[in-house]
Amino acid sequence: MKNKSVLQSFKNAWNGICQAFRSERNMKIHLVATILVIVTGIILNLDKISWIALTFAIGLVLICELLNTAIEKLTDMVTDEFSEQAGKVKDISASAVMVSAFVSVIIGILVFIEPLIGLFM
Repeated sequence: MKNKSVLQSFKNAWNGICQAFRSERNMKIHLVATILVIVTGIILNLDKISWIALTFAIGLVLICELLNTAIEKLTDMVTDEFSEQAGKVKDISASAVMVSAFVSVIIGILVFIEPLIGLFM
């Protein structure tokens, strides 16, 4: 059913995010990582370009995790029996999260390496 208003659309989206954080262990892990990255960025007084890169990286991982969660839940709705095809769908969607996490780690290294070296030198 279509949403009755734009406000209802935002409310439904917010409910989806909250549900994902409540029910998915990996979303909680990503949240902790996000908090650590933000706190470290504040401590190191990162520049605007670094914050843009980190925001993109964080968003990329969270978006992939939300899509993965939706795909897994939809797949579970379609079949509750073992299905090799369903397993492949879940594995492929999980791989999107893994790739986004790897890319984000690389971005994090590139953003934090100089400020951290400068802090200890």
